[in-house]
Amino acid sequence: MGEGMASIRILLADDHTVMRAGLRLLLERQPDFEVVAEAEDGRRGVDLADVHAPDVVVMDIAMPRLNGIEAARQIAIRHPQTAVVILSMHVDESYVMRALKAGARAYLLKDSAEADLIGAVRAVSLGKSFFSPAVSKLLAEDYVRQLERKGEVDSYELLTAREREILQLLAEGQSNKDVANLLNLSLYTVETHRSHILQKLGLHTIPDLILYAVRKGIIR
Repeated sequence: MGEGMASIRILLADDHTVMRAGLRLLLERQPDFEVVAEAEDGRRGVDLADVHAPDVVVMDIAMPRLNGIEAARQIAIRHPQTAVVILSMHVDESYVMRALKAGARAYLLKDSAEADLIGAVRAVSLGKSFFSPAVSKLLAEDYVRQLERKGEVDSYELLTAREREILQLLAEGQSNKDVANLLNLSLYTVETHRSHILQKLGLHTIPDLILYAVRKGIIR
């Protein structure tokens, strides 16, 4: 540990002992990462999050006693400061959406965990989102196909330049207040823009907005 370097404290939850050991080795190679606890199922993951209040939880989606999505939901409610990274076998939009709605910030494919995990942990610890490239690519391609099938125009074209700018910042995990400070606008103006953006795009929540931004290739 370098002088004055705050470590990123990580909780690891996966029911496969070998997978967990591999992920731990990978994470602890980073001088500023510290794995503070390991859980073998989702319920234990929630309990250990209560004990350790980690910065980041890296969690498998398919676990006994409580799956990763439900565990993420409970951790997000109890520890809003803790960022959740979901590991999954599935490149599937409905899984990604459920993970985001549960409060997860990152969605990684297990087979690319080695390549993506370090970047994902760093991104979420800064409040950003992170998706495995294969997931981003699938979502973007799906989106284009859907538009073609329905013969619809892309509602992104309805956004003003300012709204597009704000859309990206919100999708990157900035709060309304952050956006206001960054763009030198009042909080009220940002909130108005935000509701216009959601309205124009037919979206309801920030997870919807993040997924939309990934589909559009605005964030990856």
